[in-house]
Amino acid sequence: MANTERVCIFIDGSNFYHCMRKDLGDMKIDFEKISQKLCGKDRKLIRTYYYNAPLDMSHDKESYKKQQKFFSGLRNIPNFKLVLVRLQKRKVDGKTHYAVKGDDIHIAVDMVMLAQSNSYDTAILVSGDGDFVPAVKAAQSFGKHIENAHFKSGHSWHLRQTCDRSVLMDNDFMKKCTL
Repeated sequence: MANTERVCIFIDGSNFYHCMRKDLGDMKIDFEKISQKLCGKDRKLIRTYYYNAPLDMSHDKESYKKQQKFFSGLRNIPNFKLVLVRLQKRKVDGKTHYAVKGDDIHIAVDMVMLAQSNSYDTAILVSGDGDFVPAVKAAQSFGKHIENAHFKSGHSWHLRQTCDRSVLMDNDFMKKCTL
């Protein structure tokens, strides 16, 4: 076990949710299963990090309650860390819009700091956001391998080219990770 490759998984929760819904519709995902499937049997999963922002309870109490139940379930998964960032509320032309803020920078900092501290051998970045390219290159500069797991929509060609490996999370992949 001493030579077993150590893996950390970093999930961009908002990107995951929106791209999955666009490509595959609503699915109830088992994040313990997806972590195990991405890691594989021959590697050791150190931890999965999931980044998202809590919804505004005053805007939609039912959605807020569902999300809190979802977060509670994530907190019960072994070797899983929920990282909450903030939701920014904006009014544009009289309409309220919400945006998750701080998730990308938290993912990037955690990926690079954990690479620098030699906490993993391979990181799996679950996102299609090309803004992560500099963080991927920084982690690779510490000798780490970076894999990109993404959906068909919302993926970045540049991110896939920068990573050492790419995994498409299509319907066949995801149906093995449902509740």
